[in-house]
Amino acid sequence: MTRRMNGRWTRMLAAGACTTAAVLLAACGGETESGTPVPESATAATQMDAAETDAPGSKQTHSQPSAGVSEKPEVSAPYRAEEILVSGSTDTVDYDVVIPQISGGDPAVVTEFNESMRAALEDWIQRSDDMSYTLSTQEHEVTRIGEHVVAGLLVASYNANPPGAHPTPLVATVVVNTDTAAPITLQDLFPDLQAGLNRLSEQAALLLPGTAAGPEYFADGIAPETANFANWLPTPAGMEIHFDDYQVGPHAVGLVTITVPWENLTDVMDPYMATVVAS
Repeated sequence: MTRRMNGRWTRMLAAGACTTAAVLLAACGGETESGTPVPESATAATQMDAAETDAPGSKQTHSQPSAGVSEKPEVSAPYRAEEILVSGSTDTVDYDVVIPQISGGDPAVVTEFNESMRAALEDWIQRSDDMSYTLSTQEHEVTRIGEHVVAGLLVASYNANPPGAHPTPLVATVVVNTDTAAPITLQDLFPDLQAGLNRLSEQAALLLPGTAAGPEYFADGIAPETANFANWLPTPAGMEIHFDDYQVGPHAVGLVTITVPWENLTDVMDPYMATVVAS
């Protein structure tokens, strides 16, 4: 299976090497570091084999699923947004991250979406390069359940160990075509990939001055290259592009997002894919 990974890990770790204290896990059962209980309704709802959660070389991995989700859902059933906590440790990495999941619908679609989300987290866990750090939850959401598409966002907080000045967010998105149970890539969207990337770069240059990045945005971060636009999500209004930390501005501006209207991409998009992602 093809997986959509965050391709900017190396640049982000270099820029965020002075990262610090972990962001509290806000969407899982249990307690925060302050002792405040987190609602049990936020615990995982997808039944998964604990062995599947083990990262290679990890010392321990725990998932917290809740009961009530059918192991063999009806294909005709609607997709439902779920989540699961994945926690454990390797020799260099401690992780405690809630990731988006789905249930119901076509089992092949569910598998593709859920495993792609797990693969994104696994990519962050395995690329330690002998650096010691922790990964914790920052944001997780099934962002779209459309007629022909499901999509989700995962943002984890990377914190050096020992901590430095601030944590660094790591971003990953997953978009799956429910007609084919296959991930949707930029190449799928744009038959002429370079033409599509050129258009995204042009649109980003128009939109970024109105964001927190401002007119002084980092132009290199929107060069017409696949890695610069790898994290995107479909919305009814357009293509929502999520930029990595430091990609289009300093860490202080936070994570920057823009939405390119579909009508501004129509002439460079595959007509079938245009109907899928806008559903």
